[in-house]
Amino acid sequence: MEFLKDADLRKLNTFGVNARAAYFAEVKSIDDLIAVREEMLKNPVESFMVLGGGSNVLFKEDYPGLVLRMMIPGMDIFHEDADSYVVKAGAGEVWHSFIVRLLDAGIAGLENLALIPGTVGAAPIQNIGAYGAEAAERIESVEVFDINSGEIRELTTEECDFGYRSSIFKKKENHHLIITGVTFRFPKKWQPNIGYKALAEEIEINRFPELRPEDVFSCVVALRRRKLPDPSKVGNAGSFFKNPTVERDLFSKLLRTNPSVVSYPLAGGKYKLSAAWLIEQAGLRGYRMGDVGVWEKQPLVLVNYGHATGEDIYALAQDVRLRVKNCFSIKLEPEVNII
Repeated sequence: MEFLKDADLRKLNTFGVNARAAYFAEVKSIDDLIAVREEMLKNPVESFMVLGGGSNVLFKEDYPGLVLRMMIPGMDIFHEDADSYVVKAGAGEVWHSFIVRLLDAGIAGLENLALIPGTVGAAPIQNIGAYGAEAAERIESVEVFDINSGEIRELTTEECDFGYRSSIFKKKENHHLIITGVTFRFPKKWQPNIGYKALAEEIEINRFPELRPEDVFSCVVALRRRKLPDPSKVGNAGSFFKNPTVERDLFSKLLRTNPSVVSYPLAGGKYKLSAAWLIEQAGLRGYRMGDVGVWEKQPLVLVNYGHATGEDIYALAQDVRLRVKNCFSIKLEPEVNII
């Protein structure tokens, strides 16, 4: 393997901010990870992190340790029975391309998650979700390389402890587990997931004679392209904040003064609120500070209009959080991993 020093990360993060890594290596196989481990044992580094598509990260500053760019490829349909397909994909596969390849093979189940930037290996970490679906609904297991022991392990969905934009992989104590592959199970009997209002409306407008997975896929792609900026043209990391969950008392209080609040009831009497609605109602849609701003078409997205630094974007995020807290007494939590 080649280990680089003082590597430029600007083209490897979708915010397009200038950042450098003290050390950098590309991982294209498990053998590469074994080599990384051996190198780290001989020459310990301050820290390490795994970078996929760079679409869910904000570098506030240079990284003082080792950045591993995950590039393990592959997609295999390694099991099929009367009811389902079981498919394993390498952690370095591009997520959207993976969905396209599945549909080309006649396998449906991830179409609601089309056009989400990033890699297959990043999907379980965040338990990515969109338009009423989450990756965890289709994940059967996650293969990991333990950088501490050198062992390869297969974790079940229960062991991954998936939640809303969360998993065990986001916890510091599991930082040593590097995802190398993800196994999915897809039922052969396809049931469209079109309960999400915007998606249902898009499908209705198109008036498909008989709804197919490819139709749902095309509608999701159309919606995302209309609402979200293309990272290759405008630097961004997609949704910057999580949708907050509040207790019934706070929700009732908010509803009395804001009857149009966008919310989703949850178990246990809690409510999930739309972070985009909160940001917009705080008067921040289209808000701009120099080269950073809140996207006009989707206030959940923070954008780099030109030469913003990671600190600039972080400052805007903190400003958004403060204004929402002052308006609604609700604390927004970042969805993006801030380095």
